[in-house]
Amino acid sequence: MKSLFLTGAAALGLTACSGSETPAPKVETPPAATEIEAAPVSVLAEIAAGEWRADAEKARDEWRNPVETLEFFGIEASDTVVEIWPGGGWYSNVIAPYLATGGGTLIAAVWDVNIYEGERLERIQKRIADYKAVYDADPETFGQIELSAFSAESGPLAEAGSVDAVLTFRNVHNWMGGDYTAKFFTDAYAALKPGGVLGVVEHRLPSSAEQDPRGATGYVHEDYVKALAASAGFEFAAASEVNANPADTADHPFGVWTLPPVSAKTDREGNAPEGFDATVYEAIGESDRMTLKFVKPAE
Repeated sequence: MKSLFLTGAAALGLTACSGSETPAPKVETPPAATEIEAAPVSVLAEIAAGEWRADAEKARDEWRNPVETLEFFGIEASDTVVEIWPGGGWYSNVIAPYLATGGGTLIAAVWDVNIYEGERLERIQKRIADYKAVYDADPETFGQIELSAFSAESGPLAEAGSVDAVLTFRNVHNWMGGDYTAKFFTDAYAALKPGGVLGVVEHRLPSSAEQDPRGATGYVHEDYVKALAASAGFEFAAASEVNANPADTADHPFGVWTLPPVSAKTDREGNAPEGFDATVYEAIGESDRMTLKFVKPAE
């Protein structure tokens, strides 16, 4: 959009008559109108504003910063990208349409149905089916999303050396609980091309706080993530504070789930500490998050 600004003003030439003729004052010629180009809107920003994203999704952009995060990771529209455990598709609703604009491919590594049974298996199967149905219904917007899986027992995320980026958003603590965090980094390394990017966003535990080895609070030390990535062969490239929240002290009664969007008010048994005030945690907002970029070394 162009904004048109006019600078300067045309002076009026006046002739004074007081018995003698005086020269008319000099008339200033106004400069030509100056056209100022507005800053271009990135393709990612246009995608994030897409009508397929619900207002409730867009409201969380303040905390999740999808455009800035994906730009930090250096995701290109022509890339092949693996998103780990996409859930209901919050990030997929940005990544998939973006990749569709450049001929890229999204591989959604969903939950591994081979490790579940009974009612839990049925729930997982329904969640995967619901996820897939959304994108299959509109390939013009979302492209063709491929599926793989990740678990403690899963096979490759993708064909070895075929992927430009592997992304995970707030999942590391889940894998700590099952003691297969290291497997994720190994699997990601195998799937990536030389020079490929591993992007990790995770709830951040202050370095002065003791790390629960099971990640029960949802918070994780940055150094722990960096060490696991290094052990798998990755090189640390950069960190961003785009998803930081200095107001988050990471010491809440129900872990990270005390904060929005979950905003837990009791534990699983229905208990809450005396004097618990949910508004205090609502005011904090969503969690403080590390945003780390790793690279698989070029051969």
